[in-house]
Amino acid sequence: MPELFIGGAWTAAADGAKREIRCPADGTLVATVDEGGPRDTSAAIAAARTAFDRGPWPTTPAAERGRLLLRVADLLERDKPSLARAESLDTGKRLVESEFDMTDVANCFRYFGNLTAAGGRDRIIDTGDPGVDSRVVHEPVGVCALITPWNYPLLQAAWKIAPALGAGNTFVLKPSELTPHTAIMLMRLLTEAGLPDGTANLVLGAGPTAGAPLSEDQRVDMVSFTGGLVTGRRVMAAAAPTVKKIALELGGKNPNVVFADADYEAAVDYALTAVFLHSGQVCSAGARLLVQDELHDSFVEDVVTRARVIPLGGPFDEHARTGPLISAKHRAKIEAYVAAGVAEGAVLRCGGARPDDPALSDGFYYLPTVLDECTPTMTVVRDESFGPVLTVERFRNEDEAVALANDTVYGLSAGVWSQDAGRAHRVASRLRAGTVWINDFQPYVPQAEWGGMKQSGFGRELGPAGLAEYQETKHVWRNLAPRPLGWFE
Repeated sequence: MPELFIGGAWTAAADGAKREIRCPADGTLVATVDEGGPRDTSAAIAAARTAFDRGPWPTTPAAERGRLLLRVADLLERDKPSLARAESLDTGKRLVESEFDMTDVANCFRYFGNLTAAGGRDRIIDTGDPGVDSRVVHEPVGVCALITPWNYPLLQAAWKIAPALGAGNTFVLKPSELTPHTAIMLMRLLTEAGLPDGTANLVLGAGPTAGAPLSEDQRVDMVSFTGGLVTGRRVMAAAAPTVKKIALELGGKNPNVVFADADYEAAVDYALTAVFLHSGQVCSAGARLLVQDELHDSFVEDVVTRARVIPLGGPFDEHARTGPLISAKHRAKIEAYVAAGVAEGAVLRCGGARPDDPALSDGFYYLPTVLDECTPTMTVVRDESFGPVLTVERFRNEDEAVALANDTVYGLSAGVWSQDAGRAHRVASRLRAGTVWINDFQPYVPQAEWGGMKQSGFGRELGPAGLAEYQETKHVWRNLAPRPLGWFE
């Protein structure tokens, strides 16, 4: 069956191209899928444009749109086992992690379904004149291009699709070419839920060929992109000539700040989870560990001791606690990254190599790695690795901790560990990050906005602001008793 979904129909790529999808855990063939290009993307944009300009979805009452999102949430829960398995085969991540992700995907659709159905964002403006009805209303943006990454394929798609549909938009989804299967499955569920033809469109393929036209085409009203900083800059530049709306989430180099009075055992445990979950392929990973001087030696030693014995394995290995990297190319990038850090003076405490277990030789595995005695000028501290690499820096006091934590071009997330509530909140208020956790790391809920400061991007996903990203604000002024002004008599 063809895998591109355009105008309510499944279709093959216009030029007949195909791509093999292989599991990163062992290199086995998952499937061969259609590989779209510029012509396919143009056709998808045309379908979305027609559906927005002439179709029923933008004018469907908000309550009905919300109910459809709730039906999708139910279908996602029904198909959770097959969705999770497909996600794990594409990404190589542990099945249990994919199962958690599928629950979060359903929760996202449920949240935006309820938020959409509730309505209530329009407001009456008191002009002081009883002869005027003045109100601010919110309308859909139009055709939305949704470009998503490979690390959380369906979750990142849900964060965009649910609010885009809730607001009444049509869209073209371009997932990562490495992890297409759950996006394909979601299109089928949207159709099953009753979404009108042309409202949702899916184009598979590489970014330069299938994705780039989405940012350039004047028929597209908005681009929402999650991915790397370099590509995000290209998206901005490509969208500039048509001045379309943009939302960007571009990753981070996220500090995890541990004060000497932290709950020691919990802080050690979370320091590991913050960076080694999904082999560090998480935009909000706590890849920078900042430890107060007096705690440094014992704390880092315990982190290293535990990191050395983290079991690696494939999606269905019940003993594994983390898995492979997404590709051989990405692993080579991590290897070069670590080598550069050591050359700059970082102390390699563990990892820094591929595992020697023959059972893992066919996958793209890399050992959990800790680089100690790092300084702010090192590339491993400044650049995002997107891998299982933890850098460690020392600090003496609160002011130095804040200065180090903020010494980055990124500003997505951060953590603060202290049992002194006053200190924890002081530091949290000074950190330039879109999300700050106190005595925790990584949780989120769909009710709270997610997004970055500085070069981690702009705009927000989730929460009421996540819905607002896909709406235009319009002021409607109605004169209830028009009469001549006589200004030019």
